[in-house]
Amino acid sequence: MEMADPHKLTVEAELEHVLKTDLVTVYFYTDIVIVEAKEGVTLSYKTAFSILVMGLKYVGSRPFVYIANRVNSYSVNPNDYVYLEKVPTLKGIAIVTPTELGKKNAELELNFFRKPMEIFDNVSEAYLWGKQLLHS
Repeated sequence: MEMADPHKLTVEAELEHVLKTDLVTVYFYTDIVIVEAKEGVTLSYKTAFSILVMGLKYVGSRPFVYIANRVNSYSVNPNDYVYLEKVPTLKGIAIVTPTELGKKNAELELNFFRKPMEIFDNVSEAYLWGKQLLHS
């Protein structure tokens, strides 16, 4: 059964699976993973490790791009990007944030991740960037 696409992405974007936890909702598209954290949570290696493991089990050996869709205000430990760098199938991270403060915070995070990482105003732009990155 086909799921409704809450992000209104391109026609070929197919939502395959949704994972909901106390901290986040994760949307699995073919090779794009969109994560929306809940208001006020703290995402770190310690708090989100089990979510990472579940996500990697679902993605398997497919290369993918992670999109952090920051629709809520939450905390991230940028030092933990070192763990994400070690995921060989993760090809890049896109951060979608609607606010200037969010963009400034994301710019600081760019210093903690050595794979491709970009900041976007909307999910559609981030999705297209991710697809280009995967097919370059």
